[in-house]
Amino acid sequence: MKKEEHKKSSLRLKFLIGLSAVVLIVFMFPKGESIESEVTVGSIWIHDDLIAQFSFPIFKDQKTYQAELKAASSSVYPVYLKNPETIDAILDTIKNYDAFLIGIIDSTLSTSGNENLNPTFLSTPSYNTFQNLRRQERNMLQRRNLKDILNSINSILAEVYKNGVINQPPTDKDSIAVRTGNIDRIEAAAKFIDVKTAERIVRNGIEQLKYSEDLKNAQEEYASHFINPNIIYSQEATQEEIDQAKSNVSKYVGIVNENERIIAKHDRVTREAKLKIDSYRAAKGEKIGESGFWLQFVGKFFHISLLLALLTIYLFLFRKKIFFDNQKLLLITIILVFVCFVTFLISQITVDVPLQFLIFIPAATMLLTIIFDSRVGFYTTVIISLIAGALRGNDYTFAVMNIFAGALAVYTVRDIKNRSQIFRSFLFILLGYLVAVFAFGLERFAPFESLMIETAFASTNALISPVLTYGLLIFFERFFRITTDLTLLELSNFDRPLLKELARKAPGTFNHSMTMGTLAETAAEKIGANPLLARVGAYYHDVGKIITPQNFVENQLNNQNVHENLTPEESVELISRHVKEGIELAREYNVPQEVIDFIPMHHGTMVISFFFEKAKKLYGEEKVIIDDYRYPGPKPNTKETAIIMLADGSESAVRSIEDPDPVKVENLIDKIIKGRINDGQLDNSPITFSDIDKIKEAFISILLGQHHRRIRYPKQEEMEKGEPEKKEEQ
Repeated sequence: MKKEEHKKSSLRLKFLIGLSAVVLIVFMFPKGESIESEVTVGSIWIHDDLIAQFSFPIFKDQKTYQAELKAASSSVYPVYLKNPETIDAILDTIKNYDAFLIGIIDSTLSTSGNENLNPTFLSTPSYNTFQNLRRQERNMLQRRNLKDILNSINSILAEVYKNGVINQPPTDKDSIAVRTGNIDRIEAAAKFIDVKTAERIVRNGIEQLKYSEDLKNAQEEYASHFINPNIIYSQEATQEEIDQAKSNVSKYVGIVNENERIIAKHDRVTREAKLKIDSYRAAKGEKIGESGFWLQFVGKFFHISLLLALLTIYLFLFRKKIFFDNQKLLLITIILVFVCFVTFLISQITVDVPLQFLIFIPAATMLLTIIFDSRVGFYTTVIISLIAGALRGNDYTFAVMNIFAGALAVYTVRDIKNRSQIFRSFLFILLGYLVAVFAFGLERFAPFESLMIETAFASTNALISPVLTYGLLIFFERFFRITTDLTLLELSNFDRPLLKELARKAPGTFNHSMTMGTLAETAAEKIGANPLLARVGAYYHDVGKIITPQNFVENQLNNQNVHENLTPEESVELISRHVKEGIELAREYNVPQEVIDFIPMHHGTMVISFFFEKAKKLYGEEKVIIDDYRYPGPKPNTKETAIIMLADGSESAVRSIEDPDPVKVENLIDKIIKGRINDGQLDNSPITFSDIDKIKEAFISILLGQHHRRIRYPKQEEMEKGEPEKKEEQ
């Protein structure tokens, strides 16, 4: 346990978390650039005249350059490879095969044949047809012999290959580049035929020869073995041509010479001037060299360190509970680094749309507000927006837009009462972005179309941010075991299983807890503590009494008290056991640790005075050790747990007064509170004497209202005794 507590508050771990965050963010900065203030088209150059210290080329606008690359790629014709000897080789192959086929058939008719000489074609129906034809030819002198038939097929195939057969016709080009050796010749794609067209031409040619149907089928099957494309598409050669065409597109539109003025003071930044400024900045980044790179790295490191130091100082001075909890610091760091990483990714995409509006800073600020509070949320919004703006080249406009939209998002969830309330933030985030978009747009004379596009992207951010917040909130609550106000609201529902069990098995304790909830919430509001946490803590502080409710007087419906027959030590054991049992029960029902803390702390290390006094009477004061009659603790360490300790004693004591009046109630509460102070039970809590006066005032007001005198009804005494009602005499 001590090891976990040390790890939770370790300064070394804090330093490691901070250092890791700074280094990760620094590596996300734009590489190879001298980071100066970002300029936008239409703004005024307020610095001195910018003079080039050296000559440098002017980069083209990315949109223009990408369009030229696309045009260069489109201008390339697909490359097809052609071997000039292919056609002659195919025709020679056909003639040689014809002679081979006739020789095989003749050999087969003369002898049993040699199967080893038969190619694949010899097992087809066409071979059998040609064999029958040859047999008839040898038996009868026919005008058309097999050789004539094969020659006719050769003539048809020669016509097919006259221009060439292409393997893959182009889909988006009318012309192709036919490469013969090292020479490309641009030819119309329609000049060539594909394989299916070649097969159709062969089929039509054979149809015109007027042979029998079997012989036609045999000719078609035979000819199909020799239809192979001789114009072959080359993906590799085409890609080489595309790459060459792209490499011929220049990245530059001109050059700025040394000592030439880039832009003058008070000049408006035009598109051409912005290109020069951006190119100059990139050229300066390339010139810094390795030593300059490390100097720049150090500068960026201190840049981010200073911003994070502001947040750290704020947490140390005003949110010590967060500062000394490394788990909470890690959560803040994860959210911060994640936003920076998204900013880095968006900056890598070079498209002419405002993708920076897809950096969901409002989602991060709402998460931090719900998990912690509105001040932490707003302060972190400023830091995140400044760092994200730095990652975008010190983009002031971007930073201000997100500070404004993020601040409105913070205010919409600062007093959140249910999870669906997150979605009302949509309108406020959208309003924040719209005001900022039009303010900066009008300032730089942005065209109306540009403002509409930015508005559309801002609307997307406003729509997605609440959804992202809702989803991530559940993740952070479960993974980091964070107790938010939303979690507390859910725990305060009387339909929760543990509270239902308390109401059913220990009704007296349940009523006592409900009254304490009202006391604690009112007192917490007066001293600036968390009213919701105090109320929920009151509801769950005595859940351990569910196990053995009859051991506690408020649940004993008859007059029999189980402690009358027990020794003081046994009674103390039974009474104090409900603390340990309550902790175990709360953990079983997944109650957050912040609420579980109320179970032992509302008793602290107080003495169970009734049985302590009983023991002194039985055994003698000198034989009784007071520490044996104390609760195990620990003492309250927050304002909320301190309030519950005081409320528990005050409510129980006032409930025991027979005829309560303001003087009695005030004196009793004052005595209870002083007793807790004198016993040192509030030493570990941050509560002040001023807070105690306010708490006392709140308790007196509520308890007097609950126990005020009431007018007795007529014959109430008889009704209380259960006597039958007497009839009035006529």
